[in-house]
Amino acid sequence: MKLKDEVQIWLTGALSDPIVQVLAKNSQLSKTQLETLLIDILAENIAGKQLKYDEKASLRLTKAKISRGAFNRTLKQSKENVIKSIYTVLLLGYLGVFDSTTLDPYLEIANKLHDYVEAHKDVPNKEEELKDHLKVIEIIRKELETSLKRLSSPSEEHL
Repeated sequence: MKLKDEVQIWLTGALSDPIVQVLAKNSQLSKTQLETLLIDILAENIAGKQLKYDEKASLRLTKAKISRGAFNRTLKQSKENVIKSIYTVLLLGYLGVFDSTTLDPYLEIANKLHDYVEAHKDVPNKEEELKDHLKVIEIIRKELETSLKRLSSPSEEHL
């Protein structure tokens, strides 16, 4: 399978994950910025070699040809948004906002996300245990989706 096909299959799967969709919708990153950042960070792992930026630009899901310059501009914007988000979290922590109980729902979500990721890592070998394990993963995923959608609702105040 060609690198482009492999990366695009992975990207399509990652970006269509319901949890990724809810998180991305409420993040500081546009869909294009997220896709570009993922390509920049992960494409070389899939390729097993260093890629040039024009090669990375060709991996985007869009049918239109993207220039290296456009890819780099989008990548710069995505990195700036990530850094601003981190500084926002640091600022709120410094000002004591994280000591407030209003953040409890977000902390619960963070714990559920952690449980979900860990459940994916600890897949049992036995078929009977695997069925039960997959049921648990599905329950956690549904809880996460519901909780994330509830928290992202603009009609509710969370901070």
